Amino acid sequence: MNLSTPDHLAVVDHLLTTTRSVRKRLDFEQPVPLEAIERCLEIATQAPSGSNRQGWHFLVITDPAKRQALGELYRRSFDIYNRERSAPTDPAAQAEQRKLIDSASYLSENMGRAPVLILPCISGRAESAGAQAGLWGSILPAAWSLMLALRARGLGSAWTTLHLRYETEAAQLLGIPHTVTQAALLPVAWFKGDDFQPASRLPAREVTYWDSWGEIR
Repeated sequence: MNLSTPDHLAVVDHLLTTTRSVRKRLDFEQPVPLEAIERCLEIATQAPSGSNRQGWHFLVITDPAKRQALGELYRRSFDIYNRERSAPTDPAAQAEQRKLIDSASYLSENMGRAPVLILPCISGRAESAGAQAGLWGSILPAAWSLMLALRARGLGSAWTTLHLRYETEAAQLLGIPHTVTQAALLPVAWFKGDDFQPASRLPAREVTYWDSWGEIR
């Protein structure tokens, strides 16, 4: 069977263009079956990694006390971020940021209520730019595959990193070794509503150059 038929491409394209960071539409009341999480993780570990080392780890948090504690770390960090952020000067950008901040603020107050929290992690620590590129390049594809697999099953998630302001506290709470890098904190829940739409984005041609920087096609 040829999987690159137009019918299959339509499904894949829809998935790729409608996987959003879900915040206000997360259903914090409905439990998430762990079998679904396990299947999505199996899919995620098919992603590529540097030198095929597969140094990824996924810490799945369902314990209510630990979810609440992680949610509190996230809320504290968001409060600092929200106080320190710079507001754009363009009116249209201001309106868009207000909408985003309202959504992010809602998530910060409810992070600990998500039925499942997942921390994608990667073995190792990196300082140099080259080492960081390899480190992040070995966990981000797997984490994104996880989010896509969740989306395909009606489960929403959001890529968040603000808890990393308190990475040490999170590591102590969860027993994460100091040789492991936390990449993100993903709240996971069923999403409310029927579907998501493609987001407003700059056209690819405006951010794509050919052969030399600034050369357009």
